[in-house]
Amino acid sequence: MGDSKQYKIFRVVNFIIMMLVVVVTLYPFLYVLAESFSGEKYIMKGMVTFFPRGFTTETYRVVMKEKDFWIEYKNTILYTVLGTAISVFLTGILAYALSKKRLKGRNFFLAFTLFTMFFSGGIIPNYVVVKALGMRNTIWAVVIPGAISTYNMIIMKTFFEGLPKELEESASVDGLGTYGIMVRIMLPLSKPILATMTLFYAVGLWNSWFGPFMYLDNKKLFPVTLYIRNIIAGANSTAENSGSNTEALAQVAATIKAASIILTVLPILCVYPFVQKYFVTGVMIGSVKG
Repeated sequence: MGDSKQYKIFRVVNFIIMMLVVVVTLYPFLYVLAESFSGEKYIMKGMVTFFPRGFTTETYRVVMKEKDFWIEYKNTILYTVLGTAISVFLTGILAYALSKKRLKGRNFFLAFTLFTMFFSGGIIPNYVVVKALGMRNTIWAVVIPGAISTYNMIIMKTFFEGLPKELEESASVDGLGTYGIMVRIMLPLSKPILATMTLFYAVGLWNSWFGPFMYLDNKKLFPVTLYIRNIIAGANSTAENSGSNTEALAQVAATIKAASIILTVLPILCVYPFVQKYFVTGVMIGSVKG
């Protein structure tokens, strides 16, 4: 039997909507990419769209010669790798524990955790706590305060609840304890959700700038996102004090910013294809069970 007329119309409309979503999603990235390879005069005239005008790689050479850029790039990699490992570990053990109905006080701990999803202490209390713990101007100020995301924990908890209980019972009969069951049974079955959480946390840490901006004063500890932020802030400040050269300085800052952004997002773009299949599976599992 062929498709009905209504279904054909639905497919056409769905295709059009999806194409519009793709265009809206890709346009900002393609524009920044084209801008990073374009000459300043073409950017000033607003002639850059999807393709570079006055193709040049000078901006990349300027950025890549900056010693501070690579120091902060290294810091970002360190923060992302260490922070992601800590976050996935802590989120995993919390989610696994809360997924067990036999846990004493489970409802209290679950409610307490969910409370933090809707209410936070605020910027000033967070700053005071971080300072009181001696973490200010250290790597821990970047990776510890946001180590557990309640949203991610709920997804992992839902995933663990959907795993067959018979597996745990069989492992328990074979002599495995709680930690043995988690390490030898649950974790191997949890690759999709672990890959999803790894991607979520890695992207968040890679793009994070406000936490480091608030807790770090030592430039040697800055992530690359602060490098981009300082370029924009410095160019805007200079432009405001320069009178007639405001537009020119803004466009120069735009080219440097564009090149820095492209260099910054490349690692994430390279990693994503390898975890995409796990990402889709993990999100779907967490959304339909529980």
